[in-house]
Amino acid sequence: MIEAHALTKRYGDRTVVQDLSFSVRPGAVTGFLGPNGAGKSTTLRMLLGLDAPTRGRATIGGRAYAAHPAPLTQVGALLEARSIHPGRSAHHHLMALAHTHGIPRSRVEHVLGLTGLTEVARRRVKGFSLGMGQRLGIAAALLGDPETVVLDEPVNGLDPEGVLWIRNLLKSLAAEGRTVLVSSHLMSEMALTADHLVVIGKGRLLADTTVDALVRESGGASVKVVTPDADRLGALLPQARIVTESTDPLRATDTLRVTGVEAADIGRAAAAHGVPLYELTPETASLEQAFMDLTHDSVEYQGATA
Repeated sequence: MIEAHALTKRYGDRTVVQDLSFSVRPGAVTGFLGPNGAGKSTTLRMLLGLDAPTRGRATIGGRAYAAHPAPLTQVGALLEARSIHPGRSAHHHLMALAHTHGIPRSRVEHVLGLTGLTEVARRRVKGFSLGMGQRLGIAAALLGDPETVVLDEPVNGLDPEGVLWIRNLLKSLAAEGRTVLVSSHLMSEMALTADHLVVIGKGRLLADTTVDALVRESGGASVKVVTPDADRLGALLPQARIVTESTDPLRATDTLRVTGVEAADIGRAAAAHGVPLYELTPETASLEQAFMDLTHDSVEYQGATA
């Protein structure tokens, strides 16, 4: 298990992480989310002992990363996939890491196969594509068969097959009872992969919850309604917020987006007063929209619409 206790990191008079506490439990994929500048990378570096916190502490498996006698066998991490000597082959890079922990050659061959790098294992890393470099970084993270896996943007540079592969890999690692923490900007992928979310903004904790709960609590759920009598339907639903999204003159219908009322209640009101409905479709909010709503005030740089 990963535990952050009141982590704070200051650089001069600038506070990057402020009093941040959360836990990452085994058996689930936990997404670590936040806008650019939120302090995600700094937090991960403190978890892995690469940066010392100004205050607070971080433990993995009950102790600081540096206190583990054989860290690679306890914690596998990917923070910067291309931090590899370009003149080495993938095989030699992994063998060098394996020698530091007495990891057998068979394990090197195993992770090369697991990440799809067997055929290019003897090629120099400087010729690797971005996606191949990511796969090698993941291979290094899994080399020690660790109980805890920490990956920063693992799908960066991967093609669709690679994205599906890493999604299934993360789920399988969690299913084995491992602790899995994944940082990503891809909300669509986190919606498919993560079971739990830790969201930060401006160095502070914004949410520590499940994906379903975050989406549900965002208030973004709505109902799509197509009707030829929008005005009368609106009069029957005074508590609802109704937005007309489009109008079809040929069918004399309006497509409405209704929030604040359940689809079943809309249907019952329409049936009771003879208002015809051509479509009544509940639509849940996306994780992306829920994330944007939650972090709106924590975005460091906001672009203007054209």
